[in-house]
Amino acid sequence: MARPRSLRLRTRVTLFFAMVALLAGTILIGVTYGFARTNLLQRENSTARDQTFVNADAVRTQLTDDPDNIGLFFDRTLRTEAGGFANLGSAVPDSPRACTDCVVQLGDYPERLVDEVLRGGNATQYASINGDDYVVVGVYIGAHDTGYFEVFPLRDTERTLRAILTALALGGVGTMVLATLFGFSTSRRLLRPLSRVADAAENIASGGLDTRLDEESDPDLDRLAGSFNDMADAVQTRIEREARFASDVSHELRSPITALTAAVEVLDGRREEVPERTRQALDVVISQVRRFDSMVLDLLELSRLDAGATDLNIEFLDLVDLTHRIAARFGTPDVPIDVAPGTIREVAIDKVRYERILGNLIENAHNHGGGVVNITLSPAQRGYVRIAVEDGGPGVARGERERIFERFARGSAARHRIGTGLGLALVAEHSAAMGGSAWVEDRPGGGARFVVDLPTRVDL
Repeated sequence: MARPRSLRLRTRVTLFFAMVALLAGTILIGVTYGFARTNLLQRENSTARDQTFVNADAVRTQLTDDPDNIGLFFDRTLRTEAGGFANLGSAVPDSPRACTDCVVQLGDYPERLVDEVLRGGNATQYASINGDDYVVVGVYIGAHDTGYFEVFPLRDTERTLRAILTALALGGVGTMVLATLFGFSTSRRLLRPLSRVADAAENIASGGLDTRLDEESDPDLDRLAGSFNDMADAVQTRIEREARFASDVSHELRSPITALTAAVEVLDGRREEVPERTRQALDVVISQVRRFDSMVLDLLELSRLDAGATDLNIEFLDLVDLTHRIAARFGTPDVPIDVAPGTIREVAIDKVRYERILGNLIENAHNHGGGVVNITLSPAQRGYVRIAVEDGGPGVARGERERIFERFARGSAARHRIGTGLGLALVAEHSAAMGGSAWVEDRPGGGARFVVDLPTRVDL
């Protein structure tokens, strides 16, 4: 079962900041809103009690001086909160002093509050009456055995609380957005050293062995840079040591191989003087010596490339004419060379390197692909030209298409055939040295198609 892919580190850091901001914002909004609500309701409660006691004293005086006009007093004199109501009730529900024409009747009040007031106490309670929220304050008027009740609407308070909640919510959203942006920016800064490490590792992998990281002012990052540079130094030293070893071996073998080649050439010139069986053995020796000589030359060339001892010698050339001459030199003068429309003929490239590239591809086709079928020149990406050599062989398996450009690598179809195993490695090295690339793909109709993209103007 495939393991699910995790989120990128940058995404996780950004989400962490966003979630922390969301959690902190939610807590802050809740605490702030709760504090504001409690404070506003307490202030509303205090105001309601003060006003109710003042009005209750006025009602008590009216009941004492002129009880028959209490209704007129309620209508014309008593001042209540806008949207609020006042009731005068007694222990007898049908008391003539009850406010019977009010929107809010005595029976709408909380029963516990009414009972407490009519038993001789004062009480305050929040209540929902007819779908609206109110503060209900009751005051007992002992001289007349009745209670005065006043209702204060909470519409303004609720409107204020909604405005506060909206402002807090918008502030929370803004804070979360800012925290997300800050988290993204912070993650970029935090991951920038890792990006530099990744870039440096890619440069080393592509051949830039002298790539190093600059030390930062941060001790932790300095340790990372130092460890990476130590590793890069060790890798470079080992690779250079191996390259020197290969170069030294190749140089040491050059002299005896030259002598051996000269000797077998002399023997080959006198092959008619030896018996048939000896002649067959001589052919095997000549073939292997020549192959060994070619391998040593290729190793020396690769050693020079690894050491950077070969400079680019850029010339302005007719690519089509040069391709024809190289094909003829490598024994394929009759192979069709197709030039696609739009192909740039005049190029600035290294002639020797191009000869090595095309020559090795032609030899590879002869040795492993049944010979060259076609050579094509065509435009590639902007500023590049594409050279393709097609053969009539069995092709290259997909799993081997990158590996065959490595040194001493062979495809499964070529393991028992001639060749040094270095030709395609040289193709890749020379192509990369001129800023190009090489790969292999299937040829339509069967066979392999080796492709090289080169810039039409190689920079020194």
